[in-house]
Amino acid sequence: MNKNKGSWSLALIETMKDPNYRVISSEVAVAIKDKFPKAKYHFLILPYEDIEDVYHLTSSENHLKLMDEMELLAKNVIEVTGQDEKLFKIGYHAEPSMQRLHLHVISLDFNSTCLKTKIHWNSFTTKFFRNVHDVHREVRQNGKVFKPATDICKKLLAADLKCHQCDFSPKNMPDLKKHLISHIT
Repeated sequence: MNKNKGSWSLALIETMKDPNYRVISSEVAVAIKDKFPKAKYHFLILPYEDIEDVYHLTSSENHLKLMDEMELLAKNVIEVTGQDEKLFKIGYHAEPSMQRLHLHVISLDFNSTCLKTKIHWNSFTTKFFRNVHDVHREVRQNGKVFKPATDICKKLLAADLKCHQCDFSPKNMPDLKKHLISHIT
């Protein structure tokens, strides 16, 4: 693991040990509440094994089993909410900002005071957010996940704001957040 990224990027390791954030766990991974949720429901699935990020997964038998277990925990944590699985996205960021492999489980309402910036929004609503099934298929077929070029990631994060459920294109985040409420009620 690259310890030079800074202590804030290692915060997931401490959070996964905190019983106040733990939701469910298995022998190989844990589901925690995101400390800064970008939606009503926002969880992270983390392995106990020290894997830096999605780009360090391989098609080894251990990693394939781990990916299956993490996806199962993602589905189980959705069940804990009592919500329909169709109301969630499950996936990985193309450029993770935090150290330790983590899988996002996030509700599509995006109703949160922590959702503040265009980068927050675009990290979950553009191709920057990589669907769990696509990532796992890539590992199985290619033996690893290919990292997109940094300039592609920057373009995705800088894309114009657009509602993920309709054609509305807001001027700014406050306009988008007001609009999102119309999809909830």
